[in-house]
Amino acid sequence: MENGAGNGRPPASAAAWNFEPNGTLLGLTVLSVRSVLGRVKAGMVVDGGGGGGAGGRPVIPMGHGDPSAFPCFRTTPDTVDAVAAALRSGEHNSYSPCVGLEPARRSIARYLSCDLPYELSADDVYLTSGCSQAIEIISSVLARPGANILCPRPGYLFYEARAVFNGMEVRYFDLLPESGWEVDLDGVQVLADKNTVAMVIVNPGNPCGNVYTYEHLAKVAETARKLGIFVIADEVYAHLTFGRNKFVPMGVFGSVTPVLTLGSISKRWVVPGWRLGWIVTSDPNGVFQRTKVVESIKSYLDISSDPATFVQGAVPQLIENTKEEFFEKTIDSLRQSADICWEKLKGISCITCRSKPEGSMFVMVKLDLSCLQGIKDDMDFCCQLAKEELVVLLPGCAVGYKNWLRITFAIEPSSLEDGIDRLKSFCSRHSKPKVHQFLET
Repeated sequence: MENGAGNGRPPASAAAWNFEPNGTLLGLTVLSVRSVLGRVKAGMVVDGGGGGGAGGRPVIPMGHGDPSAFPCFRTTPDTVDAVAAALRSGEHNSYSPCVGLEPARRSIARYLSCDLPYELSADDVYLTSGCSQAIEIISSVLARPGANILCPRPGYLFYEARAVFNGMEVRYFDLLPESGWEVDLDGVQVLADKNTVAMVIVNPGNPCGNVYTYEHLAKVAETARKLGIFVIADEVYAHLTFGRNKFVPMGVFGSVTPVLTLGSISKRWVVPGWRLGWIVTSDPNGVFQRTKVVESIKSYLDISSDPATFVQGAVPQLIENTKEEFFEKTIDSLRQSADICWEKLKGISCITCRSKPEGSMFVMVKLDLSCLQGIKDDMDFCCQLAKEELVVLLPGCAVGYKNWLRITFAIEPSSLEDGIDRLKSFCSRHSKPKVHQFLET
């Protein structure tokens, strides 16, 4: 038969199978940083010898937030020892409770309580497979028919991907570049309605590198209280600050409005591959209990996968034994890289950096396409840059800000300088010829 049936082989025609793809799922790849970076890197010609390209030049990875491969950002031996000890103990080879091991949750509660005006307990902490699963869980818990969630623009589009997958509408409020990327609170109030369940803030900021002040976060909390919505505080970059503003957790305002804090060990301990995150309910008034948010989180965890038990088992020792010198070294490295990035970007005419980054690992820069020829948009810019210079940047479209770029500066300083020099050469090569006007005499 033409479709292969009857000859011992499965039918060749897709129509012969009782399957139809989930259209919503297939459409979500456009919201994935991984997917966008894959498209950016698709045209690169890289030899097989250790990541070098034409002329032996290395690829400069300035598009993702994983500095763990660089020696200046390597995690501390104390962290590795904590995991090794947990493995060797033989006590963490079994399944964990769905909410996570109690000693790990208790240690995280103590760790986070140091920055709060009240004490968290282990019952306020739920362990997840990284912050990504925490976003997945919260999006599922808050979803209901007709519900919407407010997210920042520019922002991490994984929130939109998970919300859309759960049938929830996403509405975007603006971050204001002229005001240090603060939340447009007037815009939030315009967007919100009776079906709005929560607003997301990311602090320190991804992708903007901003750090919110106590005063601004107080205004965010008061706005949320007036609107009757929760705040989802993405604090995966907590304490990675190196500018004027110190990190203030949104949970400080938990008595004003209930806060769901999302975090992980990925960034501060520089171990994103270990996949250990958390959801914390900062809610002294017990709103999450009365509205059954807590019950819903536990129900979701009952039907989802857990972070590796031996990593959970390492958490108490990891938190207790990590020396302050390690954190200080990481901050110094980020500060140095941010300074290099800020100063060297000033010399590129088609790029404008509105504000110096003060936290996280990123900075947003505006791309002036009118200065360039043969470049259609930010995606085209990044694809051609990767192909010609082996420098990988994230186009702004991947964070909801077309014709901007997100630059990751958390790499070795020498690689960062090389990458920005290549970026400058690329812009110079593609710049439009200057038009000279001559006055008639």
